Amino acid sequence: MEDQNASGSLSQGLRKVKPYLAILSLQVGYSGMYIIIMVSFKHGMSHWILSVYRHVVAAIIIGPFALVLERKIRPKMTLPIFLRIVALGFLEPVLDQNLYNVGMKMTSTTFASATVNVLPAITFIMALIFRLEKVNLRKFHSLAKVIGTVITVSGAMVMTLYKGPAFQIIKGGGAISHHSNSSSSTTEPSDQHWIVGTVLLISSCASWAGFFILQSLTLKKYPAELSLTAWICVLGIIEGSIASLIFERDFSVWTIGWDSRLLACVYSGVICSGMAYYVQGVVTRERGPVFVTSFSPLCMIITAALSSLVLAEQVHLGSIFGAIIIVCGLYTVVWGKSKDRQNTTDIGKGESQELPIKDGTKSASDTFDGIEINVPAELLKKGAGKNVPPATTSGPFIGLAL
Repeated sequence: MEDQNASGSLSQGLRKVKPYLAILSLQVGYSGMYIIIMVSFKHGMSHWILSVYRHVVAAIIIGPFALVLERKIRPKMTLPIFLRIVALGFLEPVLDQNLYNVGMKMTSTTFASATVNVLPAITFIMALIFRLEKVNLRKFHSLAKVIGTVITVSGAMVMTLYKGPAFQIIKGGGAISHHSNSSSSTTEPSDQHWIVGTVLLISSCASWAGFFILQSLTLKKYPAELSLTAWICVLGIIEGSIASLIFERDFSVWTIGWDSRLLACVYSGVICSGMAYYVQGVVTRERGPVFVTSFSPLCMIITAALSSLVLAEQVHLGSIFGAIIIVCGLYTVVWGKSKDRQNTTDIGKGESQELPIKDGTKSASDTFDGIEINVPAELLKKGAGKNVPPATTSGPFIGLAL
């Protein structure tokens, strides 16, 4: 009996820890991707070709799982759903990734990973524009989302307009950078490139935010995460190839060897386009977008250490100040969204006036397993014919993890 209780508590503990391990692993994976991609750019990799090959690898990995695991639950494809998937394939694989990679080449990996933290604020603004998010300025938690958005945008402006003195976090690193570059012009972009790169990075975050919002709306009509991911990768390959043929006239850029360019395609395709799409969807469905978003500053810290060690990149004082301001704004928005979820849940409970009764389905946390409800016959007669309203969930605000 004690062994059964011990195994039960152990399995319950592992169930609680798994979302944390999944998101932490993704942040480490994204940090590694930034470094590997920057190294591949130094060896002549085209960002257009990288985006195409990345999704070729992701489609090969995700496709078989989608065909087998979702063959019974996959909805019928209709023209409106297909057009949404076409838009998704353009927003993330083509527009977002290429804008981000160009912006990262113009600035640095540390700076690019720091700007990703403005994503929740941009998503919140876009949700307000499309009337997917409501703000009640009389409530403090709703006001906190607005204040956090303003703080985040202010931090992004500080990072854009103020560079400040530069210094290296970890001295003695950068063997790859010293080996592949003979001048400091490649590692220290000009002020003009710095501003343009920042604009491109913020534009990529806006494209990513639009992707999240459209993805959430598409999943309501097409609730098959693996199949949707496979479709996005396939259409991203087609649309990315068309864009590559337009902007890359030299066909030699399609040739890659057994070097960092191949590693960048395989690593980003498997870790950041294949596994990340699915893991983020599962964790968001189980713990909510607020949980996923709150871990994004960890990627910035890991990337800063790795870029200083591997690429010998220097960090500017303005980037540090701006990143701190952005993180403060990020967690202000996250706190406001968490209160939104709590209030929505409380309203749903207050309207029902009844305890949830266990049926044949199981929730993700099995909260009400084993609960028995004894209701007097008089109450049953009085309550006959009443419908229990369904539980509500959080708003359409979608978080991330790059």
